[in-house]
Amino acid sequence: MLFTGVLAIVAMVLGAAVGVMLADLGRLRAGETAGREALAAARSFAADMLSYDYRTIEQDFARARAYTAGDLAEHYGRLATTVGPSARQQRLVQSATVAGAAVESAGPDRAEVLLFVNMSTTRTPAGEGQSRRQVTRGRVRFVMVRDDSRWLVTELSTLLGAAPPL
Repeated sequence: MLFTGVLAIVAMVLGAAVGVMLADLGRLRAGETAGREALAAARSFAADMLSYDYRTIEQDFARARAYTAGDLAEHYGRLATTVGPSARQQRLVQSATVAGAAVESAGPDRAEVLLFVNMSTTRTPAGEGQSRRQVTRGRVRFVMVRDDSRWLVTELSTLLGAAPPL
């Protein structure tokens, strides 16, 4: 009788443990799927978010803003007016390409994606016929959130904490 009672308690504890593990497995799978989706989204629009041409700067930042949410969307809304005059004066063209990317962390509705980016910046200051080109490599972190069926960037930073040059 005592043995049967202990066996029943052990069976209940094991059943509860299996239930918890199945719930955790489902959460982990949802995070893994979300991470893959966020990574694909980040790779697809990182170049648009980090590139601009002084001739089309308003359109470039408007396009980039479409991939953002929250404070970052407001920041991109102001960038054309703050960066535009200097970019036009320097005839600045910045082009970004993603060399690699990885998911740092992911949950069902939030992910952090690390991007390795090659940046090419060309300046042709007015009055100077000579263009100057600079190529740099950097790391950018996107904090992304799911908005219905699409992923948007809510935070953008370098590993050092500052936004990349725009």
